[in-house]
Amino acid sequence: MTIKYQNTLWNNKKVIIGKPENSKPLNILIGFHGAESTPENMLVQSNRLKLDNTILIFPEGPVDAKEGRWSWWKDGPGQPKSVEEFLDFTNQLIQAAQDHFKPLSLNRISLWGFSQGGAASLVYALLGSQNIYKVASVCGFLPELPSTDSKGALTTQILGIFGSNDEVVPSFLADYALEEMKKKGHLIESKETSQTHELNAENLNDICIFFNS
Repeated sequence: MTIKYQNTLWNNKKVIIGKPENSKPLNILIGFHGAESTPENMLVQSNRLKLDNTILIFPEGPVDAKEGRWSWWKDGPGQPKSVEEFLDFTNQLIQAAQDHFKPLSLNRISLWGFSQGGAASLVYALLGSQNIYKVASVCGFLPELPSTDSKGALTTQILGIFGSNDEVVPSFLADYALEEMKKKGHLIESKETSQTHELNAENLNDICIFFNS
């Protein structure tokens, strides 16, 4: 399936949109890049995804990490406040996506990401105000969260992939994040591999199966 990409600005932030040609997209999949990275890095990986009737959206993170790189929140003592700002940012992002594609009958919004992007997907499913259908997190974790009540809305299906040899996000942190999501009532599919801190072809194949099912 051929995907046509375009760059645009939503709320003064760059967004890359990939829309399949010769099909009627019904779903939106938002891809969150890792910390100190760019949406183009996610686009390179997503070119290997084969998804049915799905519009791909790659936003630029709101936190300036300098040298043209971006993150979703800041580390350190102010992290809960920064995560709260990320939630507001993503609420506006999803609303902008819905407004942009208003003529289409969109029925599902899903999220995925790598590393801090995987964490961003989990955090939004946990605390965001918009209902999320599915989430795929690769090497994701949970940051220090703000004292915001969970939305308590619909259950989200979550695929969590993490590596036993990950030197950046240890497997116990990724596993803990998925257990916390499970405690909140979300449906968890957990897969531990021997991988390091990476997003590889096997991961992308699992993600395709997950989102197409």
